[in-house]
Amino acid sequence: MTTQMRHVAFHLLRTWPAIALVCLLSGCGSDPYGVSQVTGLVTMDGAPLPSATVSFHPVSGRPAKGVTDQEGRYELIYIRDVRGAEPGSYTVRITTFREVAPDPIPGRVPPESIPVRYNRRSMLAAEVEEGDNEINFDLTSAKR
Repeated sequence: MTTQMRHVAFHLLRTWPAIALVCLLSGCGSDPYGVSQVTGLVTMDGAPLPSATVSFHPVSGRPAKGVTDQEGRYELIYIRDVRGAEPGSYTVRITTFREVAPDPIPGRVPPESIPVRYNRRSMLAAEVEEGDNEINFDLTSAKR
């Protein structure tokens, strides 16, 4: 090994911890999508709403979706295994409708159990802030 190569190797070994520290403190390896965690509870007439799809639709950009569990709790998914949504304003749609096979048996498609004012013609809005967000929705089945 030449003297010049030893000098380069010494500098790399000496500066590597400093580079690693800068990366760690500056967020190298942090969330590349810039999303914030979004969880919440969906109820219908005061009772938890299970198996509902909760969709957050921004004015522009990628929507985020989640499905409520048996206790009505949801967590948004941005893309694949990335949980959350980008900070910003959203129209929220909540539905129990499920896609079915191309040729369903007549009468077998379950009807939508949530009023259209919460899905197709949604009046729900939400603001996602940076950091962790808990956004709850208390829906009512009665017509307004």
